[in-house]
Amino acid sequence: MKNTDNLLSENEIISLGKSLRKIENKLLKKSKTEGKTRIWFQGEEPYFDVFFEFEDDEISWFQLTLRGQSLSWDKKLSGFQTGTTNELSIDDASFYAASKTIETDRQLDWNFIYLVKSIIQTKTEETAFAKALNLFD
Repeated sequence: MKNTDNLLSENEIISLGKSLRKIENKLLKKSKTEGKTRIWFQGEEPYFDVFFEFEDDEISWFQLTLRGQSLSWDKKLSGFQTGTTNELSIDDASFYAASKTIETDRQLDWNFIYLVKSIIQTKTEETAFAKALNLFD
């Protein structure tokens, strides 16, 4: 059973959203394509990250990971993908942040999609989150 099968309270969702802090761009791997910008937000909870990639001021890629689950959106695919990360696995490889892997779900996890949308709605004062919210329409 996935962790988000049990719905979170409104206060928990607000707390998750408020905990997200922007990480310095110099810590991110530079994009090899001109005109692309990456933004990383990290939450206080372990393994809670949000990544945005912008091209010409529009989101070209988005990913949120939380509690061993992932939601991503790619402009090339123009749709959501949900999946499971290896971050909650207990093995030597999962202790290294660069070793995160995501196994795509066979069917979209709509509960997780709605949870992510709720978290994003708590941060719309940030331009990246306001633009990400439009992806859910």
